[in-house]
Amino acid sequence: GVVDCIVTVRVLDIAVHSGAQGGPAPDALSALARILATLHDDEGEVAIEGLSHQSWDGLQISEEEFREETPLRPGVRLIGSGTIAERLWTKPAVSVLGIDAPRVVEASNQLVHRASAKVSLRLAPDEDPELAMDALTGHLAAHAPWGVQIDVTPGSSGRGLRVRTDGPGFAAMTRAMQTAWGRPVVQTGSGGSVPLVPVLARALPDAEILLYGASDEKSQYHSIDESVDLGELERACLAEALLFAELAGA
Repeated sequence: GVVDCIVTVRVLDIAVHSGAQGGPAPDALSALARILATLHDDEGEVAIEGLSHQSWDGLQISEEEFREETPLRPGVRLIGSGTIAERLWTKPAVSVLGIDAPRVVEASNQLVHRASAKVSLRLAPDEDPELAMDALTGHLAAHAPWGVQIDVTPGSSGRGLRVRTDGPGFAAMTRAMQTAWGRPVVQTGSGGSVPLVPVLARALPDAEILLYGASDEKSQYHSIDESVDLGELERACLAEALLFAELAGA
């Protein structure tokens, strides 16, 4: 699941000269930075109270495997606690996705009077997104320093889902993928948020839902270097065809 919001900090009616009013008067970007810094503790654990998390007893990922698949810069430490799999799939994760403030090339000797940021909170599979949104927006509002004016606007939200793995459709998909890839199938979590899927699951509780895509962790989806391996695409198409063939004969 996922929720997001926009947090806006205002400290002045207009930007003013940093040499004339700087010192006693704060700037909005510094205030915003202090607010955003409270989202994690010193070890990188999510510091928003009231969020749920679950354990994970499926496929485990070592730190070496995660670093091989993730283009971290040398020396960057992993954050949070628990196994890598839990941090990826069953614990909350909060990120700052963007900031609106003067660009560096356009900056002048002025105190920034207003600054905004978009904050995204990924949720554990069974988390209530409405409660999570309240926890996120409440945390941001409660940590405004120096009496600055803060507005938090809730954005989009989506519920997580634990996919059924005990039905005939899932079993057929497993057989099709095993044939297409020529190796045993393993089960992992996924951070992809498709809000329609939980809605369908609640509307059709007896139905099996299979969400299918041709990609891997090195596809860099949502990145400027997004790509798909052609061999992966070919095997994905084959697996889908095998699935439909088995379902047609059922």
